[in-house]
Amino acid sequence: MKNNIKKFIVFMIIILILDPLGNTLAFADEPCALPEEAASTLNDTSPTSDALKSEFDCLIKDLFIKRNVSVVSGDCEELKDFYDLNVKVSRYAYESEVKKAQYLINWSGKQAVVFKDLDSIVKVRKVKEKEPGLFGVICDVITEFNYYYTDSPEVINTFRLGTNHYLNLKKTEDRYIITKEWYTDPFADSLNLNNIKTEEVKKYILAKEAPEYTPSEKVQKAIDYANTYCGASKNEEFMFKYNSSKYKNHNPDGGDCANFASQILHEGGGFKKNGTWNYAGKNGTKAWLNAQGFKSYMVGSGRGSCIAKGSYQQVYKAAYNMRPGDFVAYERKGRIIHISTVTGLDSKGYPLVTCHNTDRLLVPYDLGWSNENITFHLVHTHY
Repeated sequence: MKNNIKKFIVFMIIILILDPLGNTLAFADEPCALPEEAASTLNDTSPTSDALKSEFDCLIKDLFIKRNVSVVSGDCEELKDFYDLNVKVSRYAYESEVKKAQYLINWSGKQAVVFKDLDSIVKVRKVKEKEPGLFGVICDVITEFNYYYTDSPEVINTFRLGTNHYLNLKKTEDRYIITKEWYTDPFADSLNLNNIKTEEVKKYILAKEAPEYTPSEKVQKAIDYANTYCGASKNEEFMFKYNSSKYKNHNPDGGDCANFASQILHEGGGFKKNGTWNYAGKNGTKAWLNAQGFKSYMVGSGRGSCIAKGSYQQVYKAAYNMRPGDFVAYERKGRIIHISTVTGLDSKGYPLVTCHNTDRLLVPYDLGWSNENITFHLVHTHY
């Protein structure tokens, strides 16, 4: 009886999270398990034929090419090729992508940057024909964003986002259309820049210069570890991979961000485990695995100290005091929900973070965290 009640509660939570019409299942940085139909597709042991995988590989790559072009150009018209706008669920899926493209355009305006180009690496993992003409596709995607500041177009900065996608694609007479898409969406919960005085921020950012900075040996090892095992690594050997030989991927358990931040400090930075902050046998303590627990432990133990706390508008100037090895904790409704580690500075000295959940490599620390209900905790780490 208790198990049935638990299953019902989980089911109701999923229903509340879904789009009312069930078209696009996109979660922010508090990850949920794959929807049952996606998990069923992934766990199906029947092989996907090379021809089928090749067909959908080309299709998904074309989809991301057009999504990327829409961000650079500001024009989402070509995306319509993948949707049937006369069908509500397909139209709403299209409108969701338009909204996210517009957020990136708005963010680049606030940041005084221009996206030069975007490029996606697609890995199709599984294709399953669910019914005649309807296919479920699971794939991993790494998208690389290249941008420059408006006053220095010759200097290119780069960051990467890794996402995992489950799509339902229905074959029509001349094309496939997307009827449903689920993915670990880095922007799903933070698409509002209305609370930010963008002109003031833009002016301040353009006046900055990257500081002269050389990381210590410990910090450099922490950076190297983070950039290797973030899931969006530039090293082909480690793309789409975590350090699974030593650590469990805790995303299905509620999130892997604190686990990865702890790994960076221990495996890279040489921080020693103790009774409070510890990991063994593919499991860890609250201070190691939980975002709130991690932040509280780091500051409470003296291993970290607060640089600034507040809304983006309140902390963006102080953020320029951050250096690689420090971390950012993101609070919503009084609770820390995410941890990212600073692993670089861009050409203006803007802090860039690397993390798990939605995999990030050297991403501007506020990208995807723009809503006014987000409180930033900027924390210096004592190596």
